[in-house]
Amino acid sequence: MARERHVTRAAEKLNLSQPAVSNALARLRAALGDELFLRRPGGVEPTALALSLAGPVAEVLDRLRQTLAVHAPFDPATTDRVFTLALSEYAESVLAPPLLEVMAREAPRALLAIRHADRTNAQNLLEKGEAELAVAVLPEPPALYTRVRLLPEGFLTLMRAGHPLAEGPMTIARFTQFPHLLHSPNGSRDGALDGPLAEAGHPRRLGAVVAHLGAVPEILARTDMVMTLSARLAQRLAEVHGLALRPCPVEIRHTRLSLVFHRRFEADAGHAWLRRTLLAVAREVGPVPGVGA
Repeated sequence: MARERHVTRAAEKLNLSQPAVSNALARLRAALGDELFLRRPGGVEPTALALSLAGPVAEVLDRLRQTLAVHAPFDPATTDRVFTLALSEYAESVLAPPLLEVMAREAPRALLAIRHADRTNAQNLLEKGEAELAVAVLPEPPALYTRVRLLPEGFLTLMRAGHPLAEGPMTIARFTQFPHLLHSPNGSRDGALDGPLAEAGHPRRLGAVVAHLGAVPEILARTDMVMTLSARLAQRLAEVHGLALRPCPVEIRHTRLSLVFHRRFEADAGHAWLRRTLLAVAREVGPVPGVGA
């Protein structure tokens, strides 16, 4: 009722009749001494008590579902389970296509729902139960969580075809003569390159900061900006969009992607299947040939 704000829609979601929901609501009103939901045009409005109860009740029901799921048989071929993952944009671009390919074969009725995650919000999504696992560049989680490191990664630099840096020595001095494009979903202007370049005495100048990778190829094609990013993704963008690809002239100290999940899911057969599948996909993706980790 709190979610739907409508008796009939709530009854449909519960697979009950409207009178049955109304009777249950009447019993709750008597037990709690509160109206809980007030009639208004087009539905009902929850009272302050109803709103205060909605969160704890949802959490209890979620824990109950998880407890029952641990003991329920799981068959990927017949399941219609919704798996909610929190992925960084890079993790989504690299892991989601092969993961969905496997799911189409092994779990054709399951649904994969992906939410954006990074170090600023992944923990919150996991704590609230809004994601079953997270994959991003993440710090060490609290003790109740399990962390698995994925995907050793190198870096390459992208630019338009015919860019002055596309040929000749890739020195730090030449590299920092041109404005850089930075991908930062949370708006930060600090990237993995800034520390090493500053230490080398050649700080870079940012030309733009973008929140989404979709804009990157055309920006590079239309400007003299260059962009250093994870090698797997850089190679794909270069191949698809005809961009030039060069090595990065400095070594970047980079943390691998991490897969993090709450330990209450460890015995959940469906979650275990998803974890195994995701880890297998990551192994298939493998390191980029010829690029250091």
